[in-house]
Amino acid sequence: MKFTFDFALKNNPRKVTAVHKANAMKFPDGLFLDVATKIAQEYPKIEFEDRIVDNTCMQMVQKPELYDVAVMPNLYGDILSDPAAGLVGGLGIAPGANIGEDGAILEPIHGSAPKYAGQNKVNPMAMMFCGSVLLKHVGESHAGERLERTLVDIIAEGKTVTYDMKPRPDDPSAVGTSQVADAVGSRLQSGR
Repeated sequence: MKFTFDFALKNNPRKVTAVHKANAMKFPDGLFLDVATKIAQEYPKIEFEDRIVDNTCMQMVQKPELYDVAVMPNLYGDILSDPAAGLVGGLGIAPGANIGEDGAILEPIHGSAPKYAGQNKVNPMAMMFCGSVLLKHVGESHAGERLERTLVDIIAEGKTVTYDMKPRPDDPSAVGTSQVADAVGSRLQSGR
């Protein structure tokens, strides 16, 4: 919980939301909410609120702007990460980060997707966004922001993207994994 509030201070979000189901899961989620509330009092510059997980699902889809940083038990995070990814373009671009005091593990939220191995069709951007998050985490903010900006620009153009980023999955203009990687590398080298 302290890490969440420290993260919010470092990255300038205005609010932390604790997501729980303490109304039904009185002991585990009640404890989670009690800890969140106590830690929040140590950070008076950050607004704190709590929301029940099912309400969060609806609000996140209808009004995603209500959220800055959300903290929740693992199960709720796993469930909410997929609709959150859908709001920004899909699992193919959503990075996942497990960051603690002594280390960090980053991976696309879609996992490894072994059934697509060797097919040159999977969107590599989620892993590249993980690289951006990792760069920022280790203090290389400029490099992380540059990579993120490059990815966002390529997505906005919509030319050098995989099938999942096209309006129709059978769009013949979709490119493969390696073509996306080449486009990102080319832009980073050229400084565009």
